[in-house]
Amino acid sequence: MTGLSIAIVCKNNQATIGRTLESLRGWADEIVALDNGSTDQTIPMLEAAGARVVPTEWLGHVKTKQKALDEAKGPWVLCLDSDESVEPDLRESIERALGGGAVREDVHGFRVNRKVWYAGGFLNHAWQPEWRLRLVRRGSAAWGGIDPHDELRLLEGRGRPIDLPGTLRHDAFDDFADFLVKQVQYGKITARGLHAQGKRGGVLRLVTSPPGAFLKQMILKQAFLDGWRGWLAATATAVAAAAKHAALIEMGRKGKAEN
Repeated sequence: MTGLSIAIVCKNNQATIGRTLESLRGWADEIVALDNGSTDQTIPMLEAAGARVVPTEWLGHVKTKQKALDEAKGPWVLCLDSDESVEPDLRESIERALGGGAVREDVHGFRVNRKVWYAGGFLNHAWQPEWRLRLVRRGSAAWGGIDPHDELRLLEGRGRPIDLPGTLRHDAFDDFADFLVKQVQYGKITARGLHAQGKRGGVLRLVTSPPGAFLKQMILKQAFLDGWRGWLAATATAVAAAAKHAALIEMGRKGKAEN
């Protein structure tokens, strides 16, 4: 597609970047990848696909993704993680939306629905729907949020994004043991960001937030319909909540001790 750039942030993602690149084959004008020091086959795979690899230091989730967005040259930019791939139905939706360059001038972005792929299938209920702004007019959006929960947002005055049918596949993990470790790490990073903003933890939230997160997935999202995979997804969500609030309590106590 003429006028479409792909912006990716990556490091040692040879296990997933192949699917990402395959889903983009013969499609965009450019693929720009900000690499944070890969030592595996990530860079050769990107170069073989014709991507422009830009070495960069890790600036955090938000700032690094913003740098990738800034590197893109096309009038439209699709922002992807290195473990995400565009399913055929989403690719078709994007082609229809941008086809012929006839997008209305008041449209500055499109949201897509991301689904986790695990153990041979999509989680159709856990974490669903997960609408993410990913396709934006260049110069009309910026990355924000609190690391590691980055969020692409349209700038003020750019209106509301349009939702596109189709699926953005997310190969977030190989097994839940590794995923739980990642959830604890993300919980700690989130706590650091909240603590820097003056937020403090408490025992009540530590006690109530994890079961609340679990029940939200199981009851409101109906994750039980995903079978055993849904139960594990809900458990991982509870673990992340526990890690975040436990870390906030610890950071607050350390701050008091230092004062």
